[in-house]
Amino acid sequence: MALLTLSPYKAKEFPLSGLQGISDHTLEIHFGLYAGYVKNTNLLTEQLVDLSGKGQAATPTYHELTRRLPFEYNGMVLHEWYFDNLTRDGGGEISSSSPLGRALGESFGDIETWKRDFTAIGGMRGVGWAVTYLDPATGRLSNHWITLHQDGNIAGFKPVVVMDVWEHAFLLDYKPAERPKYIEAFMANLSAATCEARLTGQERPVG
Repeated sequence: MALLTLSPYKAKEFPLSGLQGISDHTLEIHFGLYAGYVKNTNLLTEQLVDLSGKGQAATPTYHELTRRLPFEYNGMVLHEWYFDNLTRDGGGEISSSSPLGRALGESFGDIETWKRDFTAIGGMRGVGWAVTYLDPATGRLSNHWITLHQDGNIAGFKPVVVMDVWEHAFLLDYKPAERPKYIEAFMANLSAATCEARLTGQERPVG
């Protein structure tokens, strides 16, 4: 990827204290992990800019740093999408008559079918992300499993609902075998308004 010397990324703040079923302690640890992705994204970018400026873009070191950058970069961005689609205001059921509800109905048959599919993907063995994506070309929504942040993202698709199912997202609150309880907590705290704004292109800046 072409690199320019730009202002570094800054970790964003998310006022999420008081979520249902996701403790403030878990959030504190999770925010720290997210800040690490921000730091490493900036560090790798700086190193790549430096190597490129020295004419060393064709070196093994440059290549390995380039391969590492998407893990850190997507780790940063996915966490921002995740935190931003949570709300401490009790979430909200998705109305079948809303733009999001209609889109889910057109893509999955009904909202409950989407929810069952989404939560089943989130409950798969292994660590990763469950994401409902929008295909801008067709308006269709589909659920996907993302591994290691950068593996499984669909080119050109837009995240609408993003759930972190790495163990750090729930292990302080639930046992490994209790991931379904964490998923229930995530759904209880899901901001339907934020997800709908993403779908319609009216979302506010993250953080």
